[in-house]
Amino acid sequence: MPAPPELARPPRHHHRPADDESEIEVVEALVSHLGQPVVSDSHKRERPRFLVVLTPGDHDEYGTLRDPALLRALAQGLRSEVAASLLHLENVWVDTEQHIVVALMSAKNARELRTRVTSICDSLTNVPWSLTDGSTHRVDLGAGYSRIPDTITADRAIEIASTTAKSAQQSLTRRDLVCLGPQRTAHHWTLLPSRLRLPLQIIAVLCLSTVGPFLIMRLTYAFGFDSATLFYVGVVVALAFTAILIWTESLHALTPMTLPPTPETRPPVATAIVAAYLPNEADTIVETLAHVLGQDYPGELQVILAYNSPVELPVEAQLRQLVRVHPELEILKVGDSTSKAQNVNAALQIARGEFIGVFDADHHPVPGSFTRAWHWIADGADVVQGHCVVRNGDDSLIARAVTIEFEQIYAVSHPGRSSLHDFGIFGGSNGYWRATTLRRVRMRVDRLTEDIDASIRSILTGASIVSDPGLISRELAPVTLSALWRQRMRWAQGWFQVSMRQLPSAMTCRSVSVRQRLGMFVLFAWREVYPWISPMIIGVLAFLWWRDGSLSWSSPLFLLTTLYTLAAGPIQIMFAWRLSVPEVRERKWWFVWYLLIASPIYNEWKNLVARVAQVKEIMGEHEWHVTPRGTMRAFVPSTAGDPQSGSTGVAPHRQIIAGAVTAPVTADRSLA
Repeated sequence: MPAPPELARPPRHHHRPADDESEIEVVEALVSHLGQPVVSDSHKRERPRFLVVLTPGDHDEYGTLRDPALLRALAQGLRSEVAASLLHLENVWVDTEQHIVVALMSAKNARELRTRVTSICDSLTNVPWSLTDGSTHRVDLGAGYSRIPDTITADRAIEIASTTAKSAQQSLTRRDLVCLGPQRTAHHWTLLPSRLRLPLQIIAVLCLSTVGPFLIMRLTYAFGFDSATLFYVGVVVALAFTAILIWTESLHALTPMTLPPTPETRPPVATAIVAAYLPNEADTIVETLAHVLGQDYPGELQVILAYNSPVELPVEAQLRQLVRVHPELEILKVGDSTSKAQNVNAALQIARGEFIGVFDADHHPVPGSFTRAWHWIADGADVVQGHCVVRNGDDSLIARAVTIEFEQIYAVSHPGRSSLHDFGIFGGSNGYWRATTLRRVRMRVDRLTEDIDASIRSILTGASIVSDPGLISRELAPVTLSALWRQRMRWAQGWFQVSMRQLPSAMTCRSVSVRQRLGMFVLFAWREVYPWISPMIIGVLAFLWWRDGSLSWSSPLFLLTTLYTLAAGPIQIMFAWRLSVPEVRERKWWFVWYLLIASPIYNEWKNLVARVAQVKEIMGEHEWHVTPRGTMRAFVPSTAGDPQSGSTGVAPHRQIIAGAVTAPVTADRSLA
């Protein structure tokens, strides 16, 4: 029987190996269970000890079961690499039955340990592994940890080992390289049924933001202190500050960053990842792939559809037929996925591109998008966020409002912020990443807005994110208020999650400039506070009317600040009209309708959503709802194709061929 292949990849770490067994304590219970000696420094008992498990998984990047001999070779190779990363008197070994790597490590706290393990996993997964038989393999890792007490029984040792292995397996399923500890039971506020919880949350935040200030002013006034002036000046200053930000961003949007010149180097291999929850995207996915496959990119373009579905769908047969027609297309069904983040992370294992475009399943990037994105990547940008345009604004008033709102965001706010604060934001779709950056950051499965979380984490590592309003992709907006509420509730709660977890790091990170810190404070701190401040003016005016019997409108300060603040919104809408794409700019009455009718109601509605989302996060409610797609009817230029006529707007040799149901195509492409 031939010997199993061995790893040819040399270790790259230079830490001292853990081979000094002086002054060690053997934990007998772990020895009996794991079959290997576990050591710790008896002179450093103040540093907690942790059991760490790394699992490469039994399947390769295409979902094919790996040969046991290969698993053993990979596990042994991982063990050698991990051993080179350990500190003095830390230890590592291989569980040959489960093909996992087990290590005993020490750290000041769990956070420091997670950082170390994540760094190890990052170094082991970003470079393909070469075997002596000539084959290459990408390894995805799951990592779990548990703290080991100073004294331990055999039963407790078995429990710790089992729990750690389960955490590692869960981490592997997520594919985000996050080292998971023992999962705590979430404590939700379940005294009220869910159908009553939301109405009560809405009432509570309305009372807190309007009635609350009024009652405080009444109470202080009863004790002889008139706090109305403090509230009044505070609210006016807050509104004026927000208006200044809007004006400044709008003016900077007039002079966005200039597209870099055509690179002198040959365009590299590029990858497009389309992530989809197929039951929700079955009506749109084929048309989306037609637009992505129709890119006029001078280099090689690999297109990956990474999707999950609990059941087999008829459209999957059409997708398999599409693979036969387009060899550049790869279909990756992520069997254990429950989120977009997992789909994207899984696709990274088979992505060959030097830069990667990420798209939702309803996005139609215009031809030439990858060529334009390559200009930015070659110029040094790590992430390029494009301009997302709504293509179904005719479907409902809701979709029409979102159409104008998106022009405010992608044509004004994003380019203006990128120019003003020297950083951009990846919006989840129509974003192009340098492959090494995306593989290092990945998408966190436990974040409601994994895109915003990935954005700030990449900035903290020194990555550059730019916004290009000329990099256009058209998408579908929700067409009903209920669908929009669920979508925006998830967005608002996700932003709040990121603000709470990442803002302290952003304010203290040395790689973040003062200019960027100011921008992050505005985007992640002021953005969360403002929805509570703006409605306070109602309580202030109510108190003034109660105290004085009437309202005085003759104050110059009040009139000037009110006029300046009220003008900020219309000015931004005017800038949005001026900078919007042609098919939206020609709908002038949409902007007039949005300015006079929709905007005053819609903006306060979004503030209400933001306040309720914060309450939900504090109460421990974490729900993810699939956003239903709008209808396929769209007001797009004729060059984008007519879905009704069957034209896809792509080159004739790339037309979709509808064929009979065929057998699944086995994905057997090997990584070079």
